[in-house]
Amino acid sequence: MVKKIKGLRWWIVALLFAAAVLNYIDRQTLSALAPTIQADLGMTDGDYANIVNIFLIAYTIAYIISGRIVDKVGTRAGTLFFVIWWSISNMLTAAAKGMTSLGIYRFMLGLGEAGIWPAASKAVSEWFPARQRAFAIGVYTMGATIGATIAPYVVIPLATYAYADKLPAIASWLGAGTGWRLAFIITGFAGLLWIVPWLLLYRTPRKSKLITSQELAYIEDDGDGAKANVQEPSWSWKKVLTFRGTWLLLIARLITDPVWYFFQFWFSKYLSSERHLSQNDLTITWIIYAAAGVGSLFGGWLSGRFIKKGRQAVSSRMRVMLLCACVMPIAPLISKVTGLNMSLVFAAAVVLASLAWLINLSSIIVDIVPNHSLGTVFSIVAAGSTLGGIVMNMIVAAMVSGPSAKAAGFLDQAFKTVLSPVLDAVRGSGYASWFLIVAFLHPIGWLLLKWGGINKLQPSPKKGS
Repeated sequence: MVKKIKGLRWWIVALLFAAAVLNYIDRQTLSALAPTIQADLGMTDGDYANIVNIFLIAYTIAYIISGRIVDKVGTRAGTLFFVIWWSISNMLTAAAKGMTSLGIYRFMLGLGEAGIWPAASKAVSEWFPARQRAFAIGVYTMGATIGATIAPYVVIPLATYAYADKLPAIASWLGAGTGWRLAFIITGFAGLLWIVPWLLLYRTPRKSKLITSQELAYIEDDGDGAKANVQEPSWSWKKVLTFRGTWLLLIARLITDPVWYFFQFWFSKYLSSERHLSQNDLTITWIIYAAAGVGSLFGGWLSGRFIKKGRQAVSSRMRVMLLCACVMPIAPLISKVTGLNMSLVFAAAVVLASLAWLINLSSIIVDIVPNHSLGTVFSIVAAGSTLGGIVMNMIVAAMVSGPSAKAAGFLDQAFKTVLSPVLDAVRGSGYASWFLIVAFLHPIGWLLLKWGGINKLQPSPKKGS
């Protein structure tokens, strides 16, 4: 007889948390080691922006299709596929010799990493009632921030270790840049170890032999009035693309997610160039990612409290998001204050609010879209996120690098065609201009959702749908 596991849903979310940790360690390895890798491979800031955009382009492509894949093959198989893909891709990055090969491996990484997020949202929808969904999403999203927090402490020591003197065999095997190459190999391999507990534990609640009858009953009482047993077909692409909520949430993420992308990809470079921190000193970025983790949990917990008090789910999310939007106008102070400590305090507050916002925005998707089409809608909405990240990269690169002495690459040419007036207007203006823009993005996003009537979209049935 198989022994039941009490609170199995929390073991499931713990696995999603671990996957998010690994996802962001793999992603942030390049960001944390950017100064070293740029020096070894002869890359400019414009080159770095292009590599990040190559990753985000792949991420966008994967977002569009990965949710559909998860809806078709199921959460268990879909998640397994994506984790294996991105882990191997990250290990292959160790073989990069220049811009072309690095771009190929980061493109592959982006194709794999995007899939975990629609899969995780679908897992939460399957395993959690409405009153706990935002908190569960906050928990696994905190895994992303924890991964970003610990990444510098894992990869920077690997990159700066004296391999030639103490481990000459490894230095001979990996050659120039042994440290950062080994960082990609080790962090990628960790993802392959994760698949073992996932295969052992994950099934849908109804099919799991490990769940107790009490927990199954608790999960299927979603606490938001939606206990339908009607079987419905998956939404067609036409239905997905004509659903008003898809576009409201997509545009909101396109506008606001660039703030979080900036702190992932550029904040270390800001501290290096503007605050004059060394490669080793950049471990201080753990403060920013710890704040993101707090925001993830706090945002999910707070909207859950509102729901428990009888407020409708989407209204609860919007109330928390309004509080977050009111924090963002302090962003310009990040570059205005003279001391590093105060700069980090303001940055941490902005990131905390940004992640609390993101948790609740993601929860709205789970609230209003039925299970059978959740992965697809989540993916389309999330594609707006990466498009916003791509635009942010081009704008920030123009702000901090000014005119390039090198011939424009294909990405530069493509985006210059679309964004040329904007890029010309901000070119050479520095990081302060970006922090000024950040002050307005979330308030605009909140007003868009409010005026667009996101509160009027009724929650869809979760169980049996």
